[in-house]
Amino acid sequence: MTAPLRWSDIDTVLLDMDGTLLDLHFDNHFWLQYLPQRYAERHGISPAMAELELAPLFKEHQGRLTWYCIDFWTQELDLPIRQMKREIADLIALRPAADLFLGALRQAGKRVALITNAHRDSLSLKLERIELAPWFDRMISSHDYGFPKEDQQFWFALQHDFPFDPARTLFIDDSLSVLRSAARFGVAHLLAVREPDSRGGPRDTEEFSAVEDYLALVRSLTGLVD
Repeated sequence: MTAPLRWSDIDTVLLDMDGTLLDLHFDNHFWLQYLPQRYAERHGISPAMAELELAPLFKEHQGRLTWYCIDFWTQELDLPIRQMKREIADLIALRPAADLFLGALRQAGKRVALITNAHRDSLSLKLERIELAPWFDRMISSHDYGFPKEDQQFWFALQHDFPFDPARTLFIDDSLSVLRSAARFGVAHLLAVREPDSRGGPRDTEEFSAVEDYLALVRSLTGLVD
């Protein structure tokens, strides 16, 4: 993390799931390798041709609610997306010390909500593998509102459903476009994730300070380091 947090200025913590609390390797492997492989088998084409066919479709829907929708991709690709995700569910993993951070937030008395673009079925699958629910006051999918986190209407819907003071809220997400959307809404404390995919290496988080290590956040929170 490149800048310290003033925890005394934070009442509410909003947390993304995939790439933030959970290792993004599962999702990257599914979308970039497993799904193209199954698509190639389904249509009798090479994996390389499958990637060529899928790339423009993925680009078209990225950042839209459809990008995160299991029902959409099941129909669009004629593939059993739910079943396919279960087939590689052993790759679902918690990021190091994320559970310790969640416990520290609870101990500190912060209001904590999970806000994810994941479809409810994807969220349920993750929760079957990783016990996250006890740490949260609310667990919210953007599909509940009909808008992805990239859209300002998501934030207005969230504010109505789970009232929070943007000036006293911390939001952590691995998506820079989502963080920029939160910034436009007025969320004052924003952190990106330096290495959302454990096998993908660190990345430039541009204008955002980044979580390098959840243990550092735990230490700052439990020590109330300003």
